[in-house]
Amino acid sequence: MLVVCAHPDDESFGLGAAISTFGESGASTTVLCFTHGEASTLGADVGDLGQVRSEELATAAVELGVRDVELLHYGDGRLSEESLGELSDHVDQMIDRSTADLLLVFDEGGITGHADHCRATEAALAAARERGLAVLAWAMDDEVATALNQEFGAGFIGREANEIDLSTHVDRSRQRRAIACHVSQASDNPVLRRRLVLQGDREVFRWLVPPR
Repeated sequence: MLVVCAHPDDESFGLGAAISTFGESGASTTVLCFTHGEASTLGADVGDLGQVRSEELATAAVELGVRDVELLHYGDGRLSEESLGELSDHVDQMIDRSTADLLLVFDEGGITGHADHCRATEAALAAARERGLAVLAWAMDDEVATALNQEFGAGFIGREANEIDLSTHVDRSRQRRAIACHVSQASDNPVLRRRLVLQGDREVFRWLVPPR
């Protein structure tokens, strides 16, 4: 399984339960992350935030049982300005390197509407379609998204029950340990804590490219 994401912590905050659950079922996981997350408004007082977040990603990947991580140097917050062909080439190279037969990404709309999340998913889709590989997207129940938006004034994008293709129970123990590795981003993040409570032990997914 190749995980394609935009920022260090996406693999843990968003995809961590899926990565650990699939890994415990026998999947070997590689992560491709496009940016160092240096433009975050959280952890801005820690010095070189891009370097800090790179180290946090490496530590979190170990907690999640990820086999290999490739962290690229595209500008945080500017991924949508980059050539889709260039970004998808990186995904294509990682498909070869990891021998992946499944890609795991954020849902279309990026869960939060973040343009970087959307672009990372677009790049994964472009590469996967060329290779004939399935793409599974982590999604969010509409009820969870609505509650978060009402409580925090956030912009989460939820899916109705008829849009969900897969639902699975998860153990969030490893995900929570991986989240704790991202100290710069997790220490003052009430939205994340509330989301995990609302999601409970359930994750939902959509097939962006169904398996053959």
